[in-house]
Amino acid sequence: QLDRIGADTLIAVGQSTPNVTLEVSRGTNTTITAFIRGVGQQDPVAGFEAGIGLYVDDVYLNRPQAAVLDIYDVDRIEVLRGPQGTLYGRNTIGGAIKYVTKGLSEEPEAKIRASYGTANQMDLVLTGSTPLSDNFRVGGSIARLTRDGFGDNLNLPGVENYNKDVLGGRFSMEWDVSDSFNLRLSGDFVQDDSDPKQGHRLTVGAVSGAPILDDVFDTRAGLNSPTQKVEASGVALTAEWTLSDSLTLRNILSQRQDDTTTPIDFDSLPVVDLDVPAIYENEQFSEELQLIYESDRLSGVAGIYYLDANAFNTFDVILAQLGDVLGLPGLNANTYGDVDTKSWAAYADFSYNVSDAVSLSLGGRYTVDERTSRVLRTTYLGGASPDLGGTGTPLAVTSDFLGSREFTEFTPRVSVNWTPNDDQNLYVTYSEGFK
Repeated sequence: QLDRIGADTLIAVGQSTPNVTLEVSRGTNTTITAFIRGVGQQDPVAGFEAGIGLYVDDVYLNRPQAAVLDIYDVDRIEVLRGPQGTLYGRNTIGGAIKYVTKGLSEEPEAKIRASYGTANQMDLVLTGSTPLSDNFRVGGSIARLTRDGFGDNLNLPGVENYNKDVLGGRFSMEWDVSDSFNLRLSGDFVQDDSDPKQGHRLTVGAVSGAPILDDVFDTRAGLNSPTQKVEASGVALTAEWTLSDSLTLRNILSQRQDDTTTPIDFDSLPVVDLDVPAIYENEQFSEELQLIYESDRLSGVAGIYYLDANAFNTFDVILAQLGDVLGLPGLNANTYGDVDTKSWAAYADFSYNVSDAVSLSLGGRYTVDERTSRVLRTTYLGGASPDLGGTGTPLAVTSDFLGSREFTEFTPRVSVNWTPNDDQNLYVTYSEGFK
């Protein structure tokens, strides 16, 4: 189905799946804004918690940066609507989207996928794998995805608008240690060097009289510092033990990080007014242990989950035009945000087949979230702050907050399913979530 609709990124899933809205957030090609049934998060700064859980295989991505995943070497994409947390991973209030990559073949294989499209779009994906022994396999994919801009920055020569320049890769090793125990080590990276995406003005400039541009993809944005760049990488180790015909124990260990620098010119004019240079830096470590049970009538999963994450950002809001009016040259408000998250959870969800057509599911999750947040707001004069490559001078601290708090919550789920035939599934579900 993904091939048939020409899906090239995760955004295409939202265009073909009811109640799901996936969009590229401001500035980059790789920051996601995700909603399911109207629930999600709009802003990618550190103080906003995701309403939709995004997963690569079994690893939860704590932040939206570098989360617009390009679709290659994918087995399937799962969409779960409503509050989640009793099946795997993190508690989320809106739903979950899981990007599941393909396992490695037991036979040597190699594939090349190349495509060419409008705006000089050129995509090249190389995929290969090979067994090194009867029980050990290695493989991976590397993707080079480029496209000229749909428009131009008419103020900054050589800077395109809505172009794409992305390099990504995924690599894995699979080791069948014994008949009952196997390991999978996987890693991925993405580097986005696309030009910043700047906006199209719908009104004439109130002071400059700048007209509305004929091409909605063109811009006159004047901000081009810091240089746009997104880099992200992660590694995961999954171990699976088959304890018996009905019991499986699985452990998922993961480490991820990403760094983004981006210039966002909200007024989209050369004048320095609502210019927002920004830096995002995120790190996360997660550990999850699952016990999976399957029998003729009863099946389910129980697990414990731990997340240790940090989300950091610093961004300016430069209001030079307003500052000139007020006699405050280069007026700038810098926001520094640093959020530490430690989350522990225990969950279980079991389904019982009352008959061949009717099943009942019960689940619950107990979560402890510990947050520590630092928010510092400083007014500068003279333009951008030193953190963002400027020479602005601090004038006043307007907000300085440091606090910690622990949140605990039990969230239940119950569902009744009726499958009258192979093509239909009717269900009633009650579930709760929190963030």
